[in-house]
Parts: sequence; structure tokens; C-alpha cells
Amino acid sequence: MNSDLPKISKETMDKLLTDQQDEITAHHLYKKIANYVKDEHNAKIIREVSEDELEHYNRLKNITQKELKPQKMKIFFFYWITVLLGITFGIKLLERGEKQAIDNYEDIHQELKFIDGIIKDEERHEDELIGMINEERLNYIGSIVLGLNDALVELTGALAGYTFAFQNSRLIALTGVITGISAAFSMAASEYLATRQEGGENPIKSSIYTGVAYIFTVILLVLPFLLITNYFVSLGATLGVAVFIIFIFNYYISVAKDYVFIKRFIEMATISLGVATISFIIGILVKQFIGIEV
Repeated sequence: MNSDLPKISKETMDKLLTDQQDEITAHHLYKKIANYVKDEHNAKIIREVSEDELEHYNRLKNITQKELKPQKMKIFFFYWITVLLGITFGIKLLERGEKQAIDNYEDIHQELKFIDGIIKDEERHEDELIGMINEERLNYIGSIVLGLNDALVELTGALAGYTFAFQNSRLIALTGVITGISAAFSMAASEYLATRQEGGENPIKSSIYTGVAYIFTVILLVLPFLLITNYFVSLGATLGVAVFIIFIFNYYISVAKDYVFIKRFIEMATISLGVATISFIIGILVKQFIGIEV
């Protein structure tokens, strides 16, 4: 170990080794992602960050005097997250790891002053990564939210009302599909007109994102009524699917757009389940007082 360095405690050495391995893993991960990214400007920035991570690794290796290998499973996991869910989401997940690295360095920088330079590099990474991203799907996130949220609120409510009014899983599913597809086209058309009226960049793409998000949600919500014969169990499964969609979508947005997850999740889930409850009660009242048997 370099004799010019102060004596390092075991706790600090353990942190340095952990961070050292994170740096070499991040180096290989960013390099792999850079090769995947098609945009040359974005790829160049990610390669620069990759080289910075390698420099950090070497600086830490000078202290620990240990050669460490990258974590292949971590590289595999984050690479495919990026490929499947988009570069924005993948990089923001990596960024959260960078923030953890910064916290670790701030814990030990009093003992090793040169680490302040690494902290500044890590903070610069975040700004560069955030500034470089221009992903189409996130440019139309408002349209996706519109389609997804409307489908969740309207169709969960409709299916809950149909469940008690019809009490037949197949009939509920058929009615739900007809209602959902009709509403999807209506919502897509409304989004097209609204975007065009407001002078949006591409009204057609906005309407497509809205309609696809709506139809995708409709399929997932109606599916339990096609797979399960007991209509009350089907309704319970549909509500569970709705909450799951809300959870996954809000987590994705909270990472990609730096939104507060729990607040948006609770708000969206409360609205969807609240409308479903009201619609279920309306279904009971309609069947009770009108007396129509299906």
C-alpha cells in the first residue's frame, strides 16, 4: 500500500473496495450501453463517462492495492433493463447507483481528501446523463398517461358496474371489450384534436400513443373475465391487475422523469378503485330497482 497515504480503518477499506468494484462494473456497463445506443452524440457521452469510471477504479486501486473484476450479473441485468425499457429508464436506474456512490464517498472523504474529486465527477455524470437524453416515448408521456389513466378509471368502473348488473363473466368481458375499444378510439381522436388545437408537434403520434395505451390497458383489465368463470373473483383479479398496472407505470415514470412515486401511486390507485366501488354500487341499485334480469 502507498506509504504516503494515511492509515485507513477497516471500515473505510471495506467501503473503498465496494466502491472500487462498483466503478469497474459501471465502466463495463456504460461501455456496453454506449455500443448499443444508436445516437452518436449520446454514445460519445456515455463512453466518456465509462472512461471516468475506469479512472476512478484505478485511483481506488492505488489505495486498496487490489484488482477487482466487474459484476457480470449486474451488467447483464442493467443492460437488458436499458434495452427493454429504454435508455432513459436504464440510465436513471444507474444514476441512482451513482448517487449511492456519492453518499459513500461523502462518508469517507474526511479520511481521504482526494475523493472529493471523484464526488465532483460523479455529480457531473448525473447532469450529463440527464441532459443528453431525448427519447421519443418520454416526449409523448402525457399522451400515454391520458390513455392509461382514462382506461383504468373508466373501465374498472364499467366492469365493476357490469359485474353485478350482468353476473355473467363472458357477457361482462364482451361488453367491456366493446366499451373499451370504442372509448379508445374516442380518446385517441380527442387527443389528436386537442394536440392539433394546441399546436403540438405531432398530433397523429400523440393520438396513437393515447389509443395504444388505452387498448393495452383494456386487454389486461378484461382478461380475468375471460379466464375465470366466477365473475366476483374475476372482478377482484381485475382490480388487482389495475393496481399492478398503476404501480408499474408510476414506478417507471418516477425513475424516468424524477417524479415522487408514492404520492402519484396512491392518488391514481385511489381514483381508480374509488370509481370502481361507486360503479359497483350503481350496478347493484340498477339491478335492484329496475329489475332487469340478464
